[in-house]
Amino acid sequence: MKLKRRNFYLEFIIGIIAIYLSVLILLFIFQRNLMYLPLENNYSGDKLKVEVEKVNIATSDNLNLLGWFHKKDLNKFKTIIYFHGNAGTLENRIHKLNHFKDMDVNFLIIAWRGFSGNKGKPSEKGLYIDANSAIKWLKKLGLNERDIILYGESLGTGVATEIAQSNNYAGLVLETPFTSMIQAAKNFYPYIPVSLLLKDKYDNQKKIKNINIPVLVMHGEVDQIVPFWMGEKIYEIANQPKYSHFTKYDDHMMEYDEKLLFALKTFIKSLN
Repeated sequence: MKLKRRNFYLEFIIGIIAIYLSVLILLFIFQRNLMYLPLENNYSGDKLKVEVEKVNIATSDNLNLLGWFHKKDLNKFKTIIYFHGNAGTLENRIHKLNHFKDMDVNFLIIAWRGFSGNKGKPSEKGLYIDANSAIKWLKKLGLNERDIILYGESLGTGVATEIAQSNNYAGLVLETPFTSMIQAAKNFYPYIPVSLLLKDKYDNQKKIKNINIPVLVMHGEVDQIVPFWMGEKIYEIANQPKYSHFTKYDDHMMEYDEKLLFALKTFIKSLN
């Protein structure tokens, strides 16, 4: 009887371990399907109120990316290059982009590989290629890095901080930034060894220390995806000059209200 009970417990433990290992294997294989969500649509029906030109941006690895370009005055105003987050199409950002028409700024927003009908599969390395290709596209218009403001939204903050390490850009805007993708993933998968499994790490906490251009960090305290403390941490370790716009009620997709717009306009104006 004792032997049967012992065997039962042993088989039970082995079964639990087998299930756990199977989950780890599946997470490792399909992790990018969980990280990059091009088909998610949080905003529908928003209409563009700012004039944009649809442009094609060729990457260094022979992909073609969709971009929206708003040209107000390339010689007079800075140009924002907008790196969006891990979910949805360019249309998901219309409610933000519409406000740029009232700012003294040009902008280019690109859709990542695998997003908005673009070919290719997203990855950390791939998104860095996309970003650098978009910057190269802007330079062909006669801009240099000092004419460009890097704007990262959520996952896009991981791309923006990577690019900003050259310290040649006009400024850096980080909306709902995370410290690292490892720490962000641990928030959702506390019992998974994500540091061993994760392919795309986006280590903002390490890279922000290498950045010596003006930085604006924006984050809401009720963010349910990227904890607010991560935005606070990025701001804390960022070098001067640095500015913050922290709110009590914003969730992950921040409200483009008068206070946020004032903070953003003031930051942009300080760079001109």
